[in-house]
Amino acid sequence: MTSEITEDNIREFQQNGAICLRGVFDDQWIELVKRGIEKNLADPSPEYSENLKGDKGPGSYFNDYCNWERFDEFKQFVFESPAAGIVGKLMNAKEVVFYHDHVLTKEPGTFKITPWHHDQSYYPIDGWKACSIWMPVDPVSMDTSIQYVSGSHRWGKWFHPRKFATLLNYDKISDYLEGRKYEQMPDIDNEIDKYEILKWEMKPGDCVVFHMLAVHGAPANTSLNTPRRVLATRWLGEDAVMATRPWKPSPPITGGLKPGDRVLCDKFPLVWSAI
Repeated sequence: MTSEITEDNIREFQQNGAICLRGVFDDQWIELVKRGIEKNLADPSPEYSENLKGDKGPGSYFNDYCNWERFDEFKQFVFESPAAGIVGKLMNAKEVVFYHDHVLTKEPGTFKITPWHHDQSYYPIDGWKACSIWMPVDPVSMDTSIQYVSGSHRWGKWFHPRKFATLLNYDKISDYLEGRKYEQMPDIDNEIDKYEILKWEMKPGDCVVFHMLAVHGAPANTSLNTPRRVLATRWLGEDAVMATRPWKPSPPITGGLKPGDRVLCDKFPLVWSAI
């Protein structure tokens, strides 16, 4: 699959901050990830898992992360699937390090949104070559599709992370840290005409690759029949270093590295190289 990533794909990703790739994961990987997600749902981590309910509806929104060392299905996907090579090409990276896995599921009738946010301000990670693969194992309609603000990764802005449970900002020490200002996320829903919104109808085998600074969110799963089960995997290029944030980062895992160290260790393994 890596050889099938075209120059047009790379330009689209670099310009828009998100790209939908069709049919890049075959049935082997879809079934493997399904099994891993079901194991994770049955055995959530005590540290990071959440099971959130909306104001109405029978369904719940589950998310959990950093489980690849517990579930062989996720580990196999990380090291053996085309994922690392795909992001390596799109990021123009020389090397790709795996950062962490993140399961996100919305049961049928989950009236709980995912608020607009970008990911990198949650993480203790600096560097431009930083992206995620959002891989659904169920069909995703336009009504339930994850949405991205095109080009938002190039705004030169960093936003306060938001809690999925309450939609409130993380508790902070300051709006500034090491010369960087963190801002309030714009009210995108009430100014939607100002932005180009990217979203796609998807089926198993498709994925979205997006930059960690790309602003995105997701609506409720109002379908009463179809779940929305997703494995997101986070990937870093050779320029990624550990960093500090003016709040407790999520995940708070450093692998023993210090701010300024390249993100590369047993917890964050090298998976792909262009050479």
